[in-house]
Amino acid sequence: MTTALPRRTKRATAAFAFAASAIVALSACSTGTATTSDGEADTTLTVFAAASLTAAFEEIAMDFEADHPGVDVQLNLAGSSSLVAQIQQGAPADVVATADTATMDTLVADALVDAPQAFATNTLEIAVPAGNPAGIANLQHLTDPGLNLVVCAPEVPCGAATTAVVDHAGITLQPVSEEQSVTDVLGKVTAGEADAGLVYVTDVDRADNLVEGIGFDESDAAVNTYPIATVDRTRQSTDQAALAQQFVDAVLSPDGQAVVADLGFAAP
Repeated sequence: MTTALPRRTKRATAAFAFAASAIVALSACSTGTATTSDGEADTTLTVFAAASLTAAFEEIAMDFEADHPGVDVQLNLAGSSSLVAQIQQGAPADVVATADTATMDTLVADALVDAPQAFATNTLEIAVPAGNPAGIANLQHLTDPGLNLVVCAPEVPCGAATTAVVDHAGITLQPVSEEQSVTDVLGKVTAGEADAGLVYVTDVDRADNLVEGIGFDESDAAVNTYPIATVDRTRQSTDQAALAQQFVDAVLSPDGQAVVADLGFAAP
């Protein structure tokens, strides 16, 4: 049984830095091992995960390391479309989890992943600064003239979900910016740079008291399903492929699903 451990922040590689170092890192990470100064071999497992999974995968990775001595889980957290592009360009990855099936399907079509499995779902919520100074009460209020609204770009999962709920509601939004990840949207709201933003329910939850969440009925028109998969085993050593599958199994396990549920995700 996994012993519960306090949460800590994992090393999360920024998307642009990870992509820039991919060619250098490929030769170092392709074997999945590195030698420490005392000669002891450590294994690195590289997990690409959607930005909205940050808190969940930090905790699951921490527990995985505790159960697998000598294994270092490196998280690359970014927008799903960015993660897909990095893998397509050859960046070293052992596991990938995206915020919707459409982005994962791109990797499936390119034969870059093995048998994705759904492990969570998420829906949108309106995030506003604490106190809700703009007085937003529903989705229609996001069309108010002069409102500083921030959303995700259409090509990323949270942006595709935004398009779906807006089309369902029959309204038109005029955002002041479109971001490449949901965490960027949330960051602008928490910093007071936006009156409102469309993010996932889980993002509002993890923002504590920095933002308030406003639910809306139209969110049911876009329920995002999160899939996880190992990167094609032909790109890995046998041992690395087995370890990657063990991480996927950890996410799908009762303990992993409890972490995901505790952070506000729903079951697939």
